[in-house]
Amino acid sequence: MAAPLTSLVLVWDRLQAHRGRTVRAYIQETPAVRAVLLPPYAPELDPVEYLWSYLKTNPPANLAPTDLDPLTDAARHHARSLQRNETLLRSFIKHSPLSLRLN
Repeated sequence: MAAPLTSLVLVWDRLQAHRGRTVRAYIQETPAVRAVLLPPYAPELDPVEYLWSYLKTNPPANLAPTDLDPLTDAARHHARSLQRNETLLRSFIKHSPLSLRLN
């Protein structure tokens, strides 16, 4: 059984939803959670940007749907397939110059 979560650090971009009143209240009320915002425009620091870049240029690179539904289905399929690729996901984090420790 996994050890209980003692602390969590959220590294977020500056999406308005991440800075909203409800989120701020939750962070203040939950001492085990700490949020750190990335600088205003720093996509090179955000590992998620590497994920989006990969999804836009690799699996569906030659996909040319003529309708929104096939595009949505393909994007969902490829994003879900990444969930099982721990090596690739870790590479996005390692490529970021942020100092994030991976065990």
